[in-house]
Amino acid sequence: MSTAPAGPPSGPGAFPAAIPTALTDFMGGYPFGLDPFQIEACTALDAGEGVLVAAPTGAGKTVVGEFAAHLALARGQRCFYTTPIKALSNQKYTDLVARHGADAVGLLTGDTTRNPDAPVIVMTTEVLRNMLYAQPAGRERLDRLAFVVMDEVHYLADRQRGAVWEEVIIHLPAYVQLVSLSATVSNAEEFADWLITVRGHTRVVVSEHRPVPLWQHVLADRQLHDLFVAGPLAPDGAPHTQRDAVAPETSAAARPRINPDLIRLSRQDSRRPPRPRGRGGAAAAPRERPWVPSRPEVVRHLDRAGLLPAITFVFSRAGCDAAVSACVRAGLRLTTTEERQSIREYVRARTASIPADDLRVLGYWEWLDGLECGIAAHHAGMLPTFKEVVEELFVRGLVRAVFATETLALGINMPARTVVLERLSKFNGETRADITPGEYTQLTGRAGRRGIDIEGHAVVLWQPGLDPVALAGLASARTYPLRSSFRPSYNMAVNLVGRLGRTEARSVLESSFAQFQADRAVVGLARQVRRNSGALDELAAELTCEQGSVSEYARLREEIRAREAALSREGANRRRAEALEALSRLRVGDVVRVPAGRRSGLAVVLDPGVNGYGDDGPRPVVLTVDRQVRRLSTVDFPMAVEALGRVRVPRTFNPRSPQSRRDLASSLRQVDVPPEQGRRARARAAAADDAELARLRRALRAHPVHGCPDRDAHLRVMDRHAKLRRETDTLQRRIENRTNTVAKIFDRVCAALETLDYLRGDTVTDVGALLSRVYTEQDLLVAECLRDGVWEGLSPAALAAAVSTLVYEPRGEETAATKTPGDPGLRDALTATARIAGRLRDVEAAHGLDFLRPPEPGFAWVAFGWASGQSLEKVLTDSGLDLTAGDFVRWMRQLIDLLDQIVQVAPEGSTVRGTARAGLDAVRRGVIAYAMSI
Repeated sequence: MSTAPAGPPSGPGAFPAAIPTALTDFMGGYPFGLDPFQIEACTALDAGEGVLVAAPTGAGKTVVGEFAAHLALARGQRCFYTTPIKALSNQKYTDLVARHGADAVGLLTGDTTRNPDAPVIVMTTEVLRNMLYAQPAGRERLDRLAFVVMDEVHYLADRQRGAVWEEVIIHLPAYVQLVSLSATVSNAEEFADWLITVRGHTRVVVSEHRPVPLWQHVLADRQLHDLFVAGPLAPDGAPHTQRDAVAPETSAAARPRINPDLIRLSRQDSRRPPRPRGRGGAAAAPRERPWVPSRPEVVRHLDRAGLLPAITFVFSRAGCDAAVSACVRAGLRLTTTEERQSIREYVRARTASIPADDLRVLGYWEWLDGLECGIAAHHAGMLPTFKEVVEELFVRGLVRAVFATETLALGINMPARTVVLERLSKFNGETRADITPGEYTQLTGRAGRRGIDIEGHAVVLWQPGLDPVALAGLASARTYPLRSSFRPSYNMAVNLVGRLGRTEARSVLESSFAQFQADRAVVGLARQVRRNSGALDELAAELTCEQGSVSEYARLREEIRAREAALSREGANRRRAEALEALSRLRVGDVVRVPAGRRSGLAVVLDPGVNGYGDDGPRPVVLTVDRQVRRLSTVDFPMAVEALGRVRVPRTFNPRSPQSRRDLASSLRQVDVPPEQGRRARARAAAADDAELARLRRALRAHPVHGCPDRDAHLRVMDRHAKLRRETDTLQRRIENRTNTVAKIFDRVCAALETLDYLRGDTVTDVGALLSRVYTEQDLLVAECLRDGVWEGLSPAALAAAVSTLVYEPRGEETAATKTPGDPGLRDALTATARIAGRLRDVEAAHGLDFLRPPEPGFAWVAFGWASGQSLEKVLTDSGLDLTAGDFVRWMRQLIDLLDQIVQVAPEGSTVRGTARAGLDAVRRGVIAYAMSI
């Protein structure tokens, strides 16, 4: 290997004595020197090794991936650069084109194909996975492939999509060098050990050094407090300056201390007496809480402190939009006249192809007003074009304050001088939960622009109850563990069996990271089983009684408990059956009592919800007395519900209208509710005795040990023995479950596919071949719908609506009454699709699987309307959903992807193929066509 002298180091550590010539040439294209971890990783790549690079956000991991592309071009080879999201693929494509030229770089993201034969291809990870499964038919696509870069490889922990990363790592040809780029994870060595197992030698390069130091602050009491201070604790009231602070990377010997000013504020806040109630109460004025600033005040404060540009994470789409509106109304102007003109010209150029009517619906003018002030929102509810404009203007320094949800932290190159966190908790889909150290690190990692800022700043806004100690824990914990989310899907199973046969496929799956982690855990479990076995032997020696067998007596007691539990389960099943039957009898206008949880109280039925939900039973939509529209299920009715009265629901009732909800709720409160009649009958049924249970109880009383004076002592020993036995059995099951876990799931998947005739031993049937080309979470349901022909004869708009039920997932639990298009064929297709889904859930249950979810008809009206030519304004405002432009585009993109797959895989002679093609043309128009073209 030829070498050249190394340049001076640009960070901590030391360079190798010499670096490869190829790396020297590569470094010449950068205006800055490389850090030691980058040099080490690139040198390993040049030497033919795979590499795992784990480093903080903003440290420059992607330089290593770019060097792989440089090597491929220099050697006449190919490099695939994969990313988890299309936005990041588009961004990386632009970066590589700027460096190597458009002829050398291509892009594949599912809905975009540019220069697919280029030596360097940027793609989403799913595209590469599909390409690998297409082998050997597509073998030429892997010709000369030397490097695969997996950017943001820690995505393999993602519950929904993480398996794709492991599939690629396992199935890539052995001669391909893998470049894995990860955020700093606490088990990088474990992950690297697995990579070595499946890929061969892999160099682990871990760096916790941030090129731009990060300072931690709390904005409270109208000033910016440093979270950490150096040296001994200062006396209360002593000032602390930025020079006193220490970065969190400081060694343990000089570990920073929490600022005592913040601790004092926290104590003062917690001791503040409650606000006096009534007229007489306040003998003394209550202490003031620390100042909680408004969003415009925060931006002004950061501007005065020279801490813009800043990204403020709000964790709410509506909150992001409201923050921009508040700042504009407050008169904030962060741009000059010339900058506003530049912003206006750039925005008009980027949105010139969007029709004027659509711009109005998309809130274009309000968005532009914010941009011209240098302020913008960034979240998934925005049109992709709008988000990209915000990203570009922010990078160019024309937008200086962005209010964003956490999705911005997922790899987009959009660093700021300062990151602000409004709260340290967020709604996770079910409840409000504290953010984790890993999330805190990911979010604050955006602070500090390399080559621009000498330091970055993370600012947490003071909120009542903020604990500086807990915040310091978040700020000091720089890592989080990487956990596999891998499991074999139906599509994966037929592909592997078709390529390798079941035995070899099973062996391949046992090499997954999920199995690797499970096997390591088994060692500790086995050690505990050995300890428990010795304790069981000691307890067994104490189980002696002159009157008779303690074990036999204890067994009788256990039989009684088991019988009681069985009766309880039978009663629960009976109650569920009664609840399902009662729900099916509900009609619009029925008044019911909802007994479960926070939804308790009276409600009126708006939609019985009997169509489209299969064996899960009806899911009625109701209006509660507190004017909330909710969709319910059997979970909300543990016992049979009764119609307690009726209320007239006007035909013009609009669940989105506060006035309509208020009027109907008022009528509901006036209903005279009689006592429920079914309770006594249910009580009598529950009180019925069981003959077998009575016999066991008599036998227990007649047993000799029952009269032993030491019976209680014997039973205590027996209970300890039984408890320890159950614990040991559980540990044994965990060992068995963790041993060959993935392969056992694969066996169950294959058994289910054999039941449905997708597999016959090691043979993939014709319908199995169809399934092998369907890449979606609902893969088996799509294949069954095509197989049964339930979508035959539909119009293009109706097919789009039917297929949308397999891609759409509502956000949260609050949905308005589902609107269904009036197309009879579509209604039949939706019912048939739901029936197939119910049948597949039965098959899954019989094989211990739970992969598929029920079809969700909530988007069908939108898809039908758009494919029928309705305007953007109509489908967004009349859908009955809280649907933003970004959500609309995202679901339409997924619908287009699935329709395109149906065009490719629909059986020969099926009308669905042509209908799906027509549906694609009908859907890919207007703002959707524009969003797909960029």
